[in-house]
Amino acid sequence: MQELTHFIGGRHVAGTSGRFTEGWQPMTGEQISQVPLASKAEVRAAVENAKAAQPAWAATNPQRRARVLMKFLQLLERDNDKLAEVLAREHGKTIPDAKGDIQRGVEVVEFACGVPHLMKGEFTDGAGPNIDVYSLRQPLGVVAGITPFNFPAMIPMWKFAPAIACGNAFVLKPSERAPSVPLMLAELFLEAGLPPGILNVVNGDKEAVDALLDDPDIQAIGFVGSTAIAEYVYARGCATGKRVQCFGGAKNHLVVMPDADMDQTVDALIGAGYGSAGERCMAVSVAVPVGEKTADELMRRLIPRVESLKIGPSTDSSADYGPLVTAQALERVRGYVDLGVKEGATLAVDGRDFRMQGYEKGFYLGGCLFDHVMPDMRIYKEEIFGPVLSVVRAKTYEDALRLCNDHEYGNGVAIFTRDGDAARDFAARVQVGMIGVNVPIPVPIAYYTFGGWKRSAFGDLNQHGPDAIRFYTRTKTVTARWPSGVKDGASFVIPTME
Repeated sequence: MQELTHFIGGRHVAGTSGRFTEGWQPMTGEQISQVPLASKAEVRAAVENAKAAQPAWAATNPQRRARVLMKFLQLLERDNDKLAEVLAREHGKTIPDAKGDIQRGVEVVEFACGVPHLMKGEFTDGAGPNIDVYSLRQPLGVVAGITPFNFPAMIPMWKFAPAIACGNAFVLKPSERAPSVPLMLAELFLEAGLPPGILNVVNGDKEAVDALLDDPDIQAIGFVGSTAIAEYVYARGCATGKRVQCFGGAKNHLVVMPDADMDQTVDALIGAGYGSAGERCMAVSVAVPVGEKTADELMRRLIPRVESLKIGPSTDSSADYGPLVTAQALERVRGYVDLGVKEGATLAVDGRDFRMQGYEKGFYLGGCLFDHVMPDMRIYKEEIFGPVLSVVRAKTYEDALRLCNDHEYGNGVAIFTRDGDAARDFAARVQVGMIGVNVPIPVPIAYYTFGGWKRSAFGDLNQHGPDAIRFYTRTKTVTARWPSGVKDGASFVIPTME
């Protein structure tokens, strides 16, 4: 059994707190590692290493920083298979899905390579008599990220790549359920030429999170996870004067209009609803067919597709999805299916009794499909985070739009239709941060920003894209006048450019 470490100051460091948690292989249900849980002192050691290394890195010109990111990209490509295998083994997603996880992170690293341009300020020559005005973007110093289990490669790279490109040092606290790939990423960044101490990884639980939130040298912190913890991190981080961005839960709807291409719609729902066992914040978990005829046709097509989903071990590249991440996650999702039946929804496909032959101890759940789900049911209101799709029938387009707008979460939403007017109206009026038109998982490309509305996000700036550069830098504005021999005398009124 492997005993994992922290990564502090450019080297692997054994945990010293005496506290550990178990690391599991979801496809077999076997324990494969011991994960150290950092103490406050260990978190502080990471911060001190970052603080010592950051000034020299900030003084490195942006083009040279970008070259390190470019080398990091080469190493990610070299070790892509190895990273995907480790990710799949520890998380449970299939290897093709794991490679997608890595690729979406790579795309943000590629974007961050443009930091010499992205950090350029503005200049106005002759803003006033012999006066020039210009702005500078400068790094914050030491920043931190707290990332979830479901994207162990992508979300850490979304956080640390732009932060480091801007000249900051970074302390990453990944999920203790999937810590191996973040440690590998730190090794690769060091190999790429990143100075020791600029990227540190500390494994831990609430004690480590609180230590980061309370540390006076952490200038900004980013979080992705459940809404309850996002609120906690946001409130505590802001209370200690930090810049904070937190992304929480989701309940993503896909509205099916009567004119939608039904083959395309069903394919989209199957992939977006059940891919990665539903353990995605952008998973479609609610289908909203408009009209009874549309709903009946959708269910007629969905039921056999859900029944025929191929579930397999993470090593089976032909599987549609693999196991859930832990035994606790499996029981939680099963509990929601039990609850849905109790609440009166129609369980059209029941995957609770699925057992994977040869992997009977693995954390597998068959695809589940509910019909006639009502908005007051908990299975509709709460994020299930598993391979469970709920169908909520809407009488009209306005009813469907109202469902999306009234939900407390506002992460992602989609509409499937051939009607451009309906799609345009939906995009304009829906109260959700990321919208797909005939696209089921509308995760923006790296040079746009990712972020939801309502209780799916806390903070003013989103992830990646231009908002990442804004989040990880401060702006200085300089108003300069050089002596010209003219004596103006003292002025006691507020300066103007007249």
